[in-house]
Amino acid sequence: MTARQVTIEDVAHAAGVSRQTVSNALNAPHRLRATTLARVTAAIDELGYQPDQSARSLRTGTRKVIGYPAPADNPADPNPLMGGFLQALVTAADAVGHRILVFRSDPQQGAGAVARSFNGLIAARQVDGFVLSDVVHDDPRVDVLTEAGFPFAAFGRTAPGRPQNWVDIDSTAATAALTGLLLDQGHRRICYLNSAASLPWLADRRAGFLQAAAAAPDGAFEVGVPDDDPAALSHAVERLLTGPDRPTALVCANDWLALSAYQAIRAAGLAVGDDVAVTGFNDIPLCTLLQPALTSARLPLAAIAHTLVDRLITAVEDPAAVPASGLLLPAEPVVRGSTPER
Repeated sequence: MTARQVTIEDVAHAAGVSRQTVSNALNAPHRLRATTLARVTAAIDELGYQPDQSARSLRTGTRKVIGYPAPADNPADPNPLMGGFLQALVTAADAVGHRILVFRSDPQQGAGAVARSFNGLIAARQVDGFVLSDVVHDDPRVDVLTEAGFPFAAFGRTAPGRPQNWVDIDSTAATAALTGLLLDQGHRRICYLNSAASLPWLADRRAGFLQAAAAAPDGAFEVGVPDDDPAALSHAVERLLTGPDRPTALVCANDWLALSAYQAIRAAGLAVGDDVAVTGFNDIPLCTLLQPALTSARLPLAAIAHTLVDRLITAVEDPAAVPASGLLLPAEPVVRGSTPER
């Protein structure tokens, strides 16, 4: 029997299940028990069954394609965090038989440009729904999709009055945990290096620092730094470290700020870790290459991607099932040499 001749009924007979169970294995494997899914998958592999995607699309009205507007990036200096998220998203979609269609839609270009890019894909019936990343409260992409009544899931919290089908990191708790780690190690004067960018997740990280730093007996404070100007950032931190009340620990809003902190600490004649402890956020691959390696908060990209895909597919299958609230996932503090025990 050739692969072309194999039918879904053949697979069902070989696996000892119903036709619907085979359909679930192909379209919604999360609905099946692991043992049943394994049995059906083995039968599909053994028989060489290939589902007719075009016929399925005509029958169900779905394409098994998820649209993903890739964030603007510099090819010469790519964002490792969002590159990792895209990889996780492709893996999560593939696990449930979907593909990712990557396209460009920059919110900075205005609502009109965003509407054209999304509405074109919707009108052409090229995707079943969208996964958004880097979502902010007044995000025009959310507004466009809400107005169109088209399913989406967001990495980042949407504003009140908008569909709450989002997943986000509990940045407040993660930054509080990093700050608490420094307090437990005996640091009593801790400074928070806060990015000048106005982004909701940075506000959450600042809130986490202030929450935990209230316990610092000798005072904790923050410094806003121009993270779009590395030289100015390093000079600002160097001045901080050569002052009379220099901190013994720096909590940085992200890993790139931590890298500039390393440079400033050394320029001030001090040692990272021994003289000034440093923490970052995001745990990009660079963290393990620094000397000493940087303590940071690791984002669970695989869990985020799988949860977003699962939420999106649920919304596609049942538009009335959009959840009333989003979901916060924890970030994992990864302790390394930049925060040694004292």
